[in-house]
Amino acid sequence: MSTTDKLKSRVIDNTAVIAIVGLGYVGLPLAAAFASKFDTIAFDINQKKVDNYILGIDATNEIGNEKLKSIDIQFTCNPEDLSRADIIIIAVPTPIDDAKSPDLTALIKSSQTVGHNMKKGVIVVYESTVYPGATEEVCVPVLEKYSDMTFQNGFTVGYSPERINPSDKVHRLETIVKVVSGSDKETLDILDALYSSIITAGIHKAPTIKIAEAAKVIENSQRDINIAFVNEISMIFDKLDIDTTAVLQAAATKWNFLNFTPGLVGGHCIGVDPYYLSYKAQQVGYYPQIILAGRRINDEMGLYVASQTVKKMIKAGCPIKGAKALVLGLTFKENVPDVRNTKVIDIVDELESYGVDVTVCDCHAEKQESFKEYGIMLSEIDESLPVDVVILAVGHDEYKSISLSDMKKWFIGAGVLIDVKGIYSPKEAAKNSISYWRL
Repeated sequence: MSTTDKLKSRVIDNTAVIAIVGLGYVGLPLAAAFASKFDTIAFDINQKKVDNYILGIDATNEIGNEKLKSIDIQFTCNPEDLSRADIIIIAVPTPIDDAKSPDLTALIKSSQTVGHNMKKGVIVVYESTVYPGATEEVCVPVLEKYSDMTFQNGFTVGYSPERINPSDKVHRLETIVKVVSGSDKETLDILDALYSSIITAGIHKAPTIKIAEAAKVIENSQRDINIAFVNEISMIFDKLDIDTTAVLQAAATKWNFLNFTPGLVGGHCIGVDPYYLSYKAQQVGYYPQIILAGRRINDEMGLYVASQTVKKMIKAGCPIKGAKALVLGLTFKENVPDVRNTKVIDIVDELESYGVDVTVCDCHAEKQESFKEYGIMLSEIDESLPVDVVILAVGHDEYKSISLSDMKKWFIGAGVLIDVKGIYSPKEAAKNSISYWRL
């Protein structure tokens, strides 16, 4: 029996050893799912994070403390532990740099670590978002260099793009169709068997690694463009004094209307992936227009919200310099603690440039992380009251449950409410004598 046949047999009978590198919103759920079937090694360079996982503390809230405590996983910061693994899955962040170009630093460093510690015959799978070609053009040479092995002889690779949606309790790892690809047919068959053991929604076998990589970047680029469209029409309708939400509700009655809503587009997927695609496009001599136009619109939404806030305050007779503003929410989306690449910070910075005294509250974000990333000291709501303006920036469940009659008590005067998430209705705001604006 060949080496690949032996490994496939071990995957099928659940005796293979699986390692996950990078234990964030993608890696931790993967490790938990595989641990229910396989001997699983979960590696991260962050000692504090690993120590918390060992104690059963899930800062991502994706698994939950109780479930995490009940799962048998070898959490480790020791890269030598990776040498036991038959299949190593890399799920590290792939952000953009200040020039909005792909930052593959974590991907390259993790490939160095894996290459230095992987055994012969291993399959290395990448789940991190990359531009088409990156796995074979960037990662494989690193693995070869640090392992002293030859690609397709000492090891093979695969690519299976992550589709984790943080805080989504319906679309979970197991219930989302998994795209899988491999550097050869044998590797693809093994990875098909591996992921099939935990994915109930089914597997889509992509013909090549490049196709799987491209599928990932266009998924989020498509969403980015659609959100940019509704953001643009919201700006147009604001000038026409038309309620965008009401327009979208009317249009949504058509069977093929795509019902996107305007808002801030941050985080480490939709706000990042289009830059990976545009970067590769420009490398081959094509300048993408629609993709980058959508990015420009979405990147500027924080500044637009801030300018509309100032206009609404002036109209309400509120002095701008020295005015007190309360921003509810800092994370990049509702009900998650992650503040990376949040566009709320653009609202805060712009208001402060006008001389507004801004206080930020977030019941999910970690205070230390928020200060480290943005220099913001998070406050409790009571500490900041009374205020001139409230900006509901992130739709955490805790904030959505606040009634306008209660919020009215927070204001110094009549009060201005900027409802970025469109949670409240204009009629309800008018009933409570609150000056109201939404996208």
